[in-house]
Amino acid sequence: MANIRRNRGYSYEHTLVQRLNNGEWNARRLGGSSTGLPDIIAVNNSAAILLSIEAKSGTGDNLYVPADQIERCFSIRDMFRFYKIRHVILAFKFMRKKRYTRKGSIVYERRKLIEYYKNADRLEEEINDKTSFPIIRCRYDGKLFAIRARECIMLDNRYLEEYKMPFRSTKLPS
Repeated sequence: MANIRRNRGYSYEHTLVQRLNNGEWNARRLGGSSTGLPDIIAVNNSAAILLSIEAKSGTGDNLYVPADQIERCFSIRDMFRFYKIRHVILAFKFMRKKRYTRKGSIVYERRKLIEYYKNADRLEEEINDKTSFPIIRCRYDGKLFAIRARECIMLDNRYLEEYKMPFRSTKLPS
């Protein structure tokens, strides 16, 4: 099961990189969480914009971004001060198939594929220091929650605003 999840995550990251690499933008996948780096870095050198992206995909109704992965995105964002505009982006992809366990068997149902892109820059304002980021939970319906010390608080769009990704097309490759 872990390999399936890892492959799904790699596939989503690879797709995002392909979609971001268009003329003005250059993006690279950085090698996963074991490297201590965000999933993807994208830059627009002519406009001096940097995106530090953590990407999550899955077949369930909830996707989670651990606090340490958010912290890594902020560390990379802060490292590249040359860029005038720098954002931490949380990318969520809910797959077309929803996975259930019923009577001990795994069952899949079809549903609409949905992607959310959230600008997490203002999460820093919600915390006292950069080492206490919350776990972020995104539901299939787009509602977001901060989880810290077993407390789950719904976030309004003030902390995680929608981000318009610089894709030529929002259509996913088949």
